[in-house]
Parts: sequence; C-alpha cells; structure tokens
Amino acid sequence: MSATPADQNTTAASAPDGDHSTLVEAARFLLAKAEERGLTLSVAESLTGGQVASTLVSVPGASAVVVGAVVAYATRIKEQVLGVDAARLAATGPVDGEVAKQMAAGVARLMGTDLGLATTGVAGPGAADGHPAGTVHVAVASPWGTLARELHLSGDRDAVRDGATTAVLALAGALLEAAPPPGADAVE
Repeated sequence: MSATPADQNTTAASAPDGDHSTLVEAARFLLAKAEERGLTLSVAESLTGGQVASTLVSVPGASAVVVGAVVAYATRIKEQVLGVDAARLAATGPVDGEVAKQMAAGVARLMGTDLGLATTGVAGPGAADGHPAGTVHVAVASPWGTLARELHLSGDRDAVRDGATTAVLALAGALLEAAPPPGADAVE
C-alpha cells in the first residue's frame, strides 16, 4: 500500500494570508469536496475559538456537511470532552501536534462524523506554555488517516487566528482532493 498525504506529518513555515476571501474560499472548497463524497465533518477548536465553524457555516448549504463543533479553549475540555490523553497533555501541554491529532479524532468520534478538524496553538500577543505567539498545530482526522501541520505564523492575534483557520480548512480540502476515490477501502 502506498503512502497517502494522510500518512505524513509535515511542517510549514507559514500559512496563506488570512483575509476573509481566503477563509471563505477555503471553506467553500472543503465543503464542495466533502459533499461530493457524501462526507460529514466536525471541528474542535482551541485558539480559533469557533472561527473555523463560523467560517464553514457562513457558506450556504454547509448544513449538508457540518455536524457540529466544540470550542475546547481550556486544557481540561480537551481531555474531558474530546478524549485527549491526560498524560500527553501533562507532558507537552496543549500546543502539540499529537494533541491536535487527538482533538481531531476525538471530535469526529464525539459527533459521529467522517472528518474531524482541529486547531490548537498560541494566538498571542505573548508566549504561552513555552511556545512563542504564532505557534499553531492543525490536524484533520479522516478514514484515510490523520494529517497534521505545525505552523509558525506572524502578525497580531487576529492574523494568527485567521492563518490557523485558513490552514486547517486548506489541509482538509487537500486531504479530500488526494483521498482515494469513493468506494475505495479506508484505512482501519
């Protein structure tokens, strides 16, 4: 079996500019790809505080794909609601790629969706949990595996949140574009 993009964990130095048109275009693309495949999605958000879900539902027809979202701003909610491993949180804190992956898988499980999207990181203006402002982890859990990215974004708090939102939407869209055709065997 060949590796798909979902098998990779890569790092990006930056994300696209987080202007409103980019956010909405990324949301439209993702929703169209998910609807073509008959897939549903849910979102777990920390630093974006509901912005990913809000951007998705700003697109008419999003209800065919979007099931729900959890804003897990507090670390304990990541554990108690999304099922993120307590030992992992104790060891790394919430700003961690594996935490993002577990958040994505947890929200998909909680909501019964095909895809789970997640964001965690430091919006700023200062550092948190030993990470500089702009350190962001996004992840997408899918039947084909989990894809994650670490981002180092610049700008003010809003720019970091916009960049994180755009990045997770684009990551999910890219995963669907590269995924096996509908009906192909999913990774167990």
